[in-house]
Amino acid sequence: MRRRAALLASAATTALLTALATLTATPTHARTPAHASARAAACGDGAYHAEAVRNGSTWTARRGGSTVYTGTDMRAAVQAAIGALTANRTSKERVVVRGSGSVSAGSRISLPSYTVLDVCGTIDVTGTGSGDQAPVYSRGTHDIEVQHLNVTGAPLYGIFLRNVQNVVLGQIDMRLSRGLGVRIDNRGDTSQWTRNVRIDDVYVSGASSHAVETYGVDGLTVGTVTARNVGESGLLLNQTVNATVTKVDAENAGAGTGYAAFRMANRNGRIGSGYATNIRVGEVIARGGGRGVFCVSESGGATIDRITLSNTGNNAILIENCYNVNLAAQSGTVTGGGEIRLAARSEFPNNRDITVQNLTVTNSSIRESPCGENVTFRNNRLVNSTQSIC
Repeated sequence: MRRRAALLASAATTALLTALATLTATPTHARTPAHASARAAACGDGAYHAEAVRNGSTWTARRGGSTVYTGTDMRAAVQAAIGALTANRTSKERVVVRGSGSVSAGSRISLPSYTVLDVCGTIDVTGTGSGDQAPVYSRGTHDIEVQHLNVTGAPLYGIFLRNVQNVVLGQIDMRLSRGLGVRIDNRGDTSQWTRNVRIDDVYVSGASSHAVETYGVDGLTVGTVTARNVGESGLLLNQTVNATVTKVDAENAGAGTGYAAFRMANRNGRIGSGYATNIRVGEVIARGGGRGVFCVSESGGATIDRITLSNTGNNAILIENCYNVNLAAQSGTVTGGGEIRLAARSEFPNNRDITVQNLTVTNSSIRESPCGENVTFRNNRLVNSTQSIC
């Protein structure tokens, strides 16, 4: 009887475990997004083609059994490891950096096409420089990736990318004392767009300028931009189209200035001569700082689903000469701080096709002056707040 009972108990346990496995197993047909596996991987894990490793005060760069640099200069070691990758390659090769060190603000680590950089340590930027120097730099290239990067100190730019295509920035953390965090543009050759840029997760504090700025980008996907105590905007999009942003989370961004947690400028969202919706933002959070949301200089084609703004020193929201902008498409709160303002400069056509909706406005105000064209205010709840609209 005991043996029979034990067999029955064993069979029941096996059946239960099998059922649980069936419930929790990932279906074989399910596809995991490429970026999900990149986010889950720890820094330095997986295959690589070259590495730069610090031991004591000595950096060694090697590819396989070949040493290509030995010395005390972090920048030289990392650049040597990159230089050891296959010449004229047509697929990505990866360099892993193991260790922390310093580089000069007047120098660069340059990434050629088909290069993946994974920095498992911190780059501290010291001294002074000028121009477009950055600890991570690339220009006129394609198929580049920075999987992990921590930067401290005083760079001119933490990352500077110009006229590039097919870019992935993974987990980026910058705790700075000056400079701009991430700048991606096409200003070297404005006849060509920078294309297909993905930014997974960026944290920037202490920058004297923007946390993240784009200019002349077609095709941008952003996970989260977190900005803390930066001098200007959290995320600034200039002349950028076909962009999707999950979240901008800013605290004390642009205090004492007209910059904003999230800003669109210089015909951002304009495709051809029109403003079909092509800028989609999931959420904007702003606490303190300058403005919360700012759209200016013939920008538009944008929908922001959720807004949480509190105690901004300048306008909570300013829409100035913008077209087809939908604010708080799902929900929003504006508490204290500056007013929600729709305005216009005389040198550009007036606001057109603006919707301000689903907001709970507390201890603030909504004001439209001058009157725009096809402007809609709906489902807004005013708590100890005023409204002056056309």
